[in-house]
Amino acid sequence: MDESLPRPITLLRSALLPDGGLVDVAITGDTVTEVAPAGTLAASAEGTLDLEGRLLLTAPAEPHAHLDKALSADRIDPPLGDLGSAIAAWAAYATTMSVDEIADRARTAALALLAAGTTAVRTHVDVLSHGGTGTVADAVRGARALVQVRDELADLMDIELVALAGPLAPDEHVEAVLDLGVDLVGGAPHLADDPPSPTSTDCWRSPTVAVSASTCTPTRASTDPSPSTTTPAPSATGRATGSTPPGTVCDSAPSDRSASPRWWPTSPPRTSASSRCRSRTCTCRAGSTRCRPPRGLTAIRALLAAGVRVAAGADNVRDPFNPVGRSDALETASLLVTAGHLTPDEAYAMVSDAARSVMGLPAAGPVVGARADLLAVAATSVTDAVANAPRRPDRPVPRTTRRPHRGAAHRRPDTNRQHGTPVRRPARPLTPVPVP
Repeated sequence: MDESLPRPITLLRSALLPDGGLVDVAITGDTVTEVAPAGTLAASAEGTLDLEGRLLLTAPAEPHAHLDKALSADRIDPPLGDLGSAIAAWAAYATTMSVDEIADRARTAALALLAAGTTAVRTHVDVLSHGGTGTVADAVRGARALVQVRDELADLMDIELVALAGPLAPDEHVEAVLDLGVDLVGGAPHLADDPPSPTSTDCWRSPTVAVSASTCTPTRASTDPSPSTTTPAPSATGRATGSTPPGTVCDSAPSDRSASPRWWPTSPPRTSASSRCRSRTCTCRAGSTRCRPPRGLTAIRALLAAGVRVAAGADNVRDPFNPVGRSDALETASLLVTAGHLTPDEAYAMVSDAARSVMGLPAAGPVVGARADLLAVAATSVTDAVANAPRRPDRPVPRTTRRPHRGAAHRRPDTNRQHGTPVRRPARPLTPVPVP
């Protein structure tokens, strides 16, 4: 396959579809305009990319990321095992961060996502209020860094920013990040004291969001597995573009409906959406708990059967909340198969088509009329791709950019800097654990 990438592309030759068909795919501007048997379409040599039988899929989208936290684990060297320790470690480190340091890590993480085929990301960015005591300048460091990275990479990928404002964040801090160009405002209702009503979320607490209701999206992640202590499902108002911001559902029924959250509906609205199956829900659990872990996977089958759009995201990557992660949607899909008991096709759909739907993005894929955000993988089927996660240089990412009437294909992005280099630390001594 031609190595001279990135470059504009108008024809993908010899692409393998999931149904086994070998086709040529014509692209005009940002749209797939024709799909025909391989060898039947023509374009200029410069505009043609021969995929040589690689599997062509809808490019993944990441509906739940934390680019401002990504790749910080080696710098922080946090204790691992429970959510409270992760929050404390991050809060302490956050006081030391500069805009440039946050931007360097976020840029590296975003490019890693792109290198693995992800072309759209919805990422949280903390409002760094330090419990309400920080200055406005402190509070906007993360937002300033991620707005910079979003603008730098605008021609390569779509990055949507969600301000994560804690219950103690002053209104002026939320207003300041919105003024910088953050797209949405979210919150953490489970951290707030005494919510005013059973259906409200802390992101509705201020005049800021009352005025900007179209930019509010709730987040919810409870560490308590007891069905008697779960809270009602968060409500959300869609963006002006018509997208439906997803809530996060990660405390759920491991065995039966009786252990499901109390708000679990018999037949939820078909327009509702949920973003879930993050690797962090498997990692950041209560280490001191000796029985059922208090964090886990939601009841995916029940949600799908009820008509809920369910998307999957990786959440935290190599930070205090999750020390590992490859920024690879195929890893997330593999976790869905192993832990969520989905088929590989269902799992990949949740990190691609469903993720785009939840994020309010146009439908994409090798289908006439769809957005030409595509991923080509050296695999024979979706199952093969999810199982083997072919190495990243074998994944060209044919996609359109934000510039009108211009398509492009990308390999691993080239940068002239290295960011987020791990800090060498002495190994921790192992503590023997008695076996009962």
